Amino acid sequence: MAYLTLNRPKLKENFEFLKKTFAESDISWGVVSKLLCGNKLFLQELIDLGVKEVHDSRIGNLEIAKSLDPNLQTVYIKPVSKRYVRKMVQFADVSLNSELETIRWISQEAVKQGKKHKIIIMVETGDLREGVMGERLVEFYSQIFHLPNIEIIGLGTNLNCLNGVMPSTDKLIQLSLYKQIIELKFNKEIPWVSAGTSVTIPLMLTHQLPKGINHFRVGETLYFGLDLFEEKVIEGMNGDVFELHAEIIEMQEKPLLPVGNLAANPQGETAEIDETLYGQSSFRAIIDIGLLDVDPKYLIPADGDYEILGGSSDMLIINLGQNPNGYKVGDTLNFDMKYMGALSLLNSDYIDKKVIEKLD
Repeated sequence: MAYLTLNRPKLKENFEFLKKTFAESDISWGVVSKLLCGNKLFLQELIDLGVKEVHDSRIGNLEIAKSLDPNLQTVYIKPVSKRYVRKMVQFADVSLNSELETIRWISQEAVKQGKKHKIIIMVETGDLREGVMGERLVEFYSQIFHLPNIEIIGLGTNLNCLNGVMPSTDKLIQLSLYKQIIELKFNKEIPWVSAGTSVTIPLMLTHQLPKGINHFRVGETLYFGLDLFEEKVIEGMNGDVFELHAEIIEMQEKPLLPVGNLAANPQGETAEIDETLYGQSSFRAIIDIGLLDVDPKYLIPADGDYEILGGSSDMLIINLGQNPNGYKVGDTLNFDMKYMGALSLLNSDYIDKKVIEKLD
């Protein structure tokens, strides 16, 4: 079966680049590990790099992280549902919240468990995912800062997560101002303004980040080296930490166009016919991975001499043209991937995961 590799030296280079960059700006940061889907092998790679704080949207993944290193600070990064409050308090030291009732539940559970639970209040800044509206923030804070076993450690926001709203200096200054207003009104310190995710890193690199922003939550740029403003790899980082390796299980020269009456395939798609291709053929490879594992639009052939034509649940079809590289059954085709492709592959129990030591 196909397998996914994590390139240890390239991951380390990306980590060290970010570590140095954040240190120069006196910014603390944690690694968003949700992409790894609780894979112990890959989580251990993060721990071995010296990661002290991991963020995840699945409580079970935080439980696994704690089992590998009980000293990790674990952060749950989505609003928790009521039925999972107990488990969340057990395995997450910090959580991101935007609902009063939920925070009250967390407080009650933290008292039961004899724990102090830390809260980051999420603030709406325009992307319209989770977050308290700014005009309600002071009243919101007034109702939770006194709750037992709750410590408010930060204000946070998410941008470019739903509607594609990008971070800006003005939006981040506003978030910093909210912190100042609350601190003055309630005489309470709020240590973090956690407005930094991977999409905010370009503002830091171009010295446009307001001074009040002092905490980042980073996933995509660590794993893919991306500047999400320009959609390109940041100089000094690697974009190919992950690579997919799939075996050719059939290799045949076949017509470029299907033959017969056409109807919708199981994905609801109907083939479009380019009549100029009648009579032409190419070498086609079938590889041992399919739509069950990944959407092929998130895969990028490592070799420009082949392209993905489509697939079914367990197989993808690759056009090799005239097969200039002489691929044959049993050979491996390699693919880079986008974030959502890696997420699907890491979530698939059918795809083996390996760590490699190769640095190009």
